Amino acid sequence: MPSNPLAETVAALLPRAKAELAELVAFRSVADFSQFPRSESEAAAGWVADALRAEGFTDVALLDTPDGTQSVYGYLPGPEGAKTVLLYAHYDVQPPLDEAGWSTPPFELTERDGRWYGRGTADCKGGFIMHLLALRALKANGGVPVHVKVIVEGSEEQGTGGLERYAEQHPELLAADTIVIGDAGNFRVGLPTVTTTLRGMTLVRVRVDTLAGNLHSGQFGGAAPDALAALIRVLDSLRGADGSTTIDGLDVTARWDGLEYTEEQFRADAKVLDGVGLIGDGSVADRIWARPAVTVLGIDCPPVVGATPSVQSSAGALVSLRVPPGTDAAEATKLLQEHIAAHTPWGAQVTTEQIGQGQPFRADTSSPAYAAMAEAMAVAYPGETMQYAGQGGSIPLCNTLAALYPRAEILLIGLSEPEAQIHAVDESVSPEELERLSVAEALFLRNYAAG
Repeated sequence: MPSNPLAETVAALLPRAKAELAELVAFRSVADFSQFPRSESEAAAGWVADALRAEGFTDVALLDTPDGTQSVYGYLPGPEGAKTVLLYAHYDVQPPLDEAGWSTPPFELTERDGRWYGRGTADCKGGFIMHLLALRALKANGGVPVHVKVIVEGSEEQGTGGLERYAEQHPELLAADTIVIGDAGNFRVGLPTVTTTLRGMTLVRVRVDTLAGNLHSGQFGGAAPDALAALIRVLDSLRGADGSTTIDGLDVTARWDGLEYTEEQFRADAKVLDGVGLIGDGSVADRIWARPAVTVLGIDCPPVVGATPSVQSSAGALVSLRVPPGTDAAEATKLLQEHIAAHTPWGAQVTTEQIGQGQPFRADTSSPAYAAMAEAMAVAYPGETMQYAGQGGSIPLCNTLAALYPRAEILLIGLSEPEAQIHAVDESVSPEELERLSVAEALFLRNYAAG
């Protein structure tokens, strides 16, 4: 990276950033309080609030959101008459899955092969550290040229909508001219990327009942309707023979017009095993950015260890449906529930319950903020041009903010490039990406203020 004062400051601050990220990663801040202590999330929120106060933020507050979690808010005043920029990240994280499967402890930041490992390093505790680095660099080089609001969410990964509902109840709180969501990522390490579309999502819990209680499979099997087998039939009906999502009435033919994603690169990024084919049809970009995708997240049934020779009377599953821009998430939920009811065999009793939902998002890339970010990215990533890409994941808050503040420009950047393996074991962040994106954000804020 060519020498410039902002870049030099960020580079000098990187060891401090690593130490702070290690402190933040140590909190087991999973916002599922049936599995993880609420105190861990509250401690993480307190850490974020203290960090904002130390940087001179005023009006720092722990917001009790309607889903029972806390988001952290702070305001840093800029010059009189300056624009206002909202910076977003979240401190809650996904569960570590199988902790024994991690190469190093998931809640202990560990450096290995040039990357920093730990749950939340990229998604999205590292995003908060990125914001801090950018602001510190500006403060050390003439000051922050805009009013800055920071909001750090406490339940983004759970999709329970606490911050969305809080924002709707307090619409003045997060009002801004531009919003930078630090929860996306580059298409690959070293290629500066803004995410311009997000798939929405819905979560549906399914339960199938067929008998008053389990029965001996030798005595009753063959005639007694098996709830687990019925559930398997239902779940199988959600996909075609090639693995494409096939939900009655749901459009699955959209095309992606933008940055392409080769199958070879996708296989490497997704670590697909040799000989295993990809599912679906169309280009990879069509499949992961422009079309719906159904995933069975979990099944309630007896584990193999300890299983008895029984016909199961009940079985359940949690089904996720990712919804592309152009499709209403509420309508997609309705179609999913109707499909499940229509494809449940043998007259089995089936119930569905929606437990989470977020609308898809599409950004306006013609706005001045995108020009300011492109200029900043070109400096932070010399020789590279900022790319536009989609993201298969969901950030439900984006649509809430777009609805509340229709004139605000929304940009999505972040540290979750493919090598980061977010939501999986051995999540990690590239320190180089953290450094470059912090420089880019600082330059963006300066460019945007001058525009």
